[in-house]
Amino acid sequence: MRRAYSRQRRFDCSSVAEVQLNFDCRDEIVPILAALQCVYTDHDLRRKITQLVADDLNKDTRRDVGRIGLDDWQVVVLAAVRRGCNLDYDKLQDLAENHRALRGILDVGDWDGRTSFRFQRIRNTLCSLQPETLEQINHLIVAYGQQLHGEARQTVRADSFVTETDIHYPTESSLIWDGVRKIVPLCVALAEELGAGGWRQHGHLQKRIKQTVRLISQISASKSPHVKARLPVAYETLLERTQHILKRAKSLVILGENEPFSLKAMGLSARLGHWLSLVEQVCDTAHRRVVLKQQVPNADKLFSIFETHTQLYRRGKAGVPNQFGRLVLVFEDAAGFISHYHLMDRDAQDADVIVEQTREAQKRHGGEIERASFDRGFYSPENAEELAKIVSHPCLPARHPQQFAEQMAKASVEFRRSRQRHPGIESAIGALQSGNGLKRCRDHSELGLARYLGLAVLGRNLHVLGKLLIARRDADAAAAFSKRDAA
Repeated sequence: MRRAYSRQRRFDCSSVAEVQLNFDCRDEIVPILAALQCVYTDHDLRRKITQLVADDLNKDTRRDVGRIGLDDWQVVVLAAVRRGCNLDYDKLQDLAENHRALRGILDVGDWDGRTSFRFQRIRNTLCSLQPETLEQINHLIVAYGQQLHGEARQTVRADSFVTETDIHYPTESSLIWDGVRKIVPLCVALAEELGAGGWRQHGHLQKRIKQTVRLISQISASKSPHVKARLPVAYETLLERTQHILKRAKSLVILGENEPFSLKAMGLSARLGHWLSLVEQVCDTAHRRVVLKQQVPNADKLFSIFETHTQLYRRGKAGVPNQFGRLVLVFEDAAGFISHYHLMDRDAQDADVIVEQTREAQKRHGGEIERASFDRGFYSPENAEELAKIVSHPCLPARHPQQFAEQMAKASVEFRRSRQRHPGIESAIGALQSGNGLKRCRDHSELGLARYLGLAVLGRNLHVLGKLLIARRDADAAAAFSKRDAA
């Protein structure tokens, strides 16, 4: 049973609109709570946001029966604070139970011992939110903030960055070991369910694989060319032993398909088939790359058997030659709001998506974007031509230094001004990475990454909106301080 928000006032708590916030505190939670307080007092905006949340939480269930769940408004607040303050679920639980101002915005009183904020409850509820819902909420928040600012819609700047996935450094040997660790226990459980034998020495099978993986690690770490020459032989041994396990695992799956068995066995067989396909793919790329000395394209590689959507990027960043994750494209408006964002496909690059996403950003801004700046990585002659049709004054510098010099020599005042202010987008990206957790995604799966991105952008936009609102009340307040105007 859920409700949008509490309509019944309590003796132990004041209204959300009357919660007192300390604007002399510079902690990031203060602007976020100020923005949420403003959203709550705007009845139309609050209704739209809580309705979006309700559609996700009770997509296929009734809201008027069952155990009492978190209010839709409480879910919005917890979602905003989680990534807005870059908290894990345990810290979020502690704040929800002890932070007086946050509990006031949650509309929870001092005498309320019924509402539970256990981390597992918060996690399960927030994971019910869909990325599309969070994107719609972000657009509502941004539209509200742009209306307050007045001139934020006319100017945007865009850039992309890599959000890393939560994986270890991938090598074929370590990925094979990850797969074997998942396959062998499933085979033992499935064999027991089917009454089949042959897996009594499963611990020994895993130990042999692990020994070979350690040997490969030692060979790879060596700087001696004589030691390095042993790497193909070690990989052949690893692949031979792995194929032996895979062959026996496949025979179990075939046995289960030919004989009637329980639902538990069906589930184990399906999970086993999933891991088998992934390990076979890694074994194939390892054989091609190490034994046959072939160049394997990234599209054929797996960089994690757990986060299969992970991609390798070499973008020439200082100190980080290789990044494993996914590319994210963000558009920042003149007020600092992330007005549009896009999680790129695994094989997409900057130049492939910029025209389509700029057209989408223009739609989000109501056709009011006049100036848009981009980095050199987005350049192609076709993109420059198409962007000129979408935006009145696009700033898309050429890749080649000589072409860029000629471009700057003929550039208009608008082009030079946009080029000068474009590096400011790195500040927004840095804030998203360090302040909102987009340096490394801690959630699992591609859906989890998309949700994680939406929550981070929501937290950042509410932070910007809160600073804007606080500055209007008291420009000298510590919570309203920003370097944006001074830059």
